[in-house]
Amino acid sequence: MTGNRKDDHLNFAAAQQREEPHRTPWDDVRLVHHALAGIDAVDVDISTSLPGGVRWPLPFYINGMTGGTETTGRVNAALAEAAAETGIAIATGSMSIYLRDETVLPTFRVLRDKNPRGFVMGNLSADATPDQARRVVDALEANALQIHVNSVQETVMPEGSRGFGAWSENIAAVVEATPVPVIVKEVGFGMTRETIARLASLGVTVADTAGNGGTNFARVENDRRAGRDYSFLADFGQSAPFSLLDATTLPEATQRPALLASGGVRNPYDVVRGLALGARAVGVAGTFLHTVLGETGLDAGADGTERLVQQITDWRDRLTEMYAMLGAATTQDLSTTDVLISGELAESARLRGADLESLASRRGTSK
Repeated sequence: MTGNRKDDHLNFAAAQQREEPHRTPWDDVRLVHHALAGIDAVDVDISTSLPGGVRWPLPFYINGMTGGTETTGRVNAALAEAAAETGIAIATGSMSIYLRDETVLPTFRVLRDKNPRGFVMGNLSADATPDQARRVVDALEANALQIHVNSVQETVMPEGSRGFGAWSENIAAVVEATPVPVIVKEVGFGMTRETIARLASLGVTVADTAGNGGTNFARVENDRRAGRDYSFLADFGQSAPFSLLDATTLPEATQRPALLASGGVRNPYDVVRGLALGARAVGVAGTFLHTVLGETGLDAGADGTERLVQQITDWRDRLTEMYAMLGAATTQDLSTTDVLISGELAESARLRGADLESLASRRGTSK
């Protein structure tokens, strides 16, 4: 039954990616163009760093998607081969199924087998125990572990959990016991400043704000229901740019984890937008899944890998050029880029106390 769910998730997520392009909250984020701010592209370094001495050569990564069945294993193989060739960090989908059935491990382990020197992240739910977290890390030889929090998805999921009360305690125990960095991530419904501060109090040093605008797991799970009676939650939650803006309203002295951002990332400009709003790196899932599967949704073999390698390489080159255009020699420098927030995103962020005027004039005050 779980295997069928994994294939359903893949198929419904891929179907969403084949829909007509739509406006996302990232479109409410614009970078101010200063015509004489540019630098030489040869002076640009687009690498990024995370707590614990982690350094990634690219400021974007392949976020957790799938695994657990023969079909999803083929997708992971294609993703892993692309990661090995480009050096991009990569995460598995949830490995909870592996804890119940060890025979499915190869569908996840392929991310390491085909990418032996890469940065690979395992993935488990917030129900996981420290022992289960260590099992996943050991089985994958993982460099980090993602713990996903997905109460909205579980609520809509026909066979989902309705017990979320122990998650904070579980996360703290996993962070303390796990020998690699633990990244707590949403699955597409965003985080608030309260959540981010709470994660810091639990010992979490990295959080992925994963907001709406990309693969919609409320829709995915509702499509799996006979009655489709949760359609009213299709727009629930917040976006990643909102989450990043909300984090800026935390008091200066408040401890906070380093932030990642994902959800609806379509192109290099979306990556730069996320970095300019304070993310250390930006996760991509649906866009890369569409590339691997092709227009028909069936091609996850060598052609899919080749397409993804080309796309990642193109994004790397476009980011280098955009950094130079914006006058950012490093990823950290993007945090002083002037950013204009408009539309519904601006209205929501202001209601939460975000100082959007300061964001629009950072370059002058940072020199």
